[in-house]
Amino acid sequence: MSARHFEWLCSFINIMKYISQEKFKELHETLKELKENKKEISKQIKEAQERGDISESAEYTEAKEAQAFNEGKIREIEQLLNEAVIVNKKHKYDKVEVGCRIVIKNSETKKEFVLVGSEEANPSQGMISNESPLGRAFLGKKKGDEAIVQTPNGKIHYKILSIE
Repeated sequence: MSARHFEWLCSFINIMKYISQEKFKELHETLKELKENKKEISKQIKEAQERGDISESAEYTEAKEAQAFNEGKIREIEQLLNEAVIVNKKHKYDKVEVGCRIVIKNSETKKEFVLVGSEEANPSQGMISNESPLGRAFLGKKKGDEAIVQTPNGKIHYKILSIE
């Protein structure tokens, strides 16, 4: 594989949006609610227009802003759902991939993380993004491998103890 092809492949992988089946369902529900909100917002805009001069109507302005926000969220979620790669949690992992749970240790501590897509990342709950420096350092590694993570305080060496 040429260096150029490898760079393209890496950039392609980085734009993929990984989400769990649960998050996929949650996003579909949110999308449904947002589409239902469109009717209510349209009704508010129509009522404000019927009251007369809309150039100074706070109700009209708020309803139009709500409409723009709602439409933006609909487009954002639809795009995410169209680009999403659903992570199979029942998969057996022999290397670190999105969806797996890893146990790692460095010279000071032992930690456990679940590697997730950026939409589900929550570091305080041990869910790290595949796009984060820590997540990228572990991708593709196997049990027993070491990963080096560059931090503001220098490099930290981690060893992968287990992958589930």
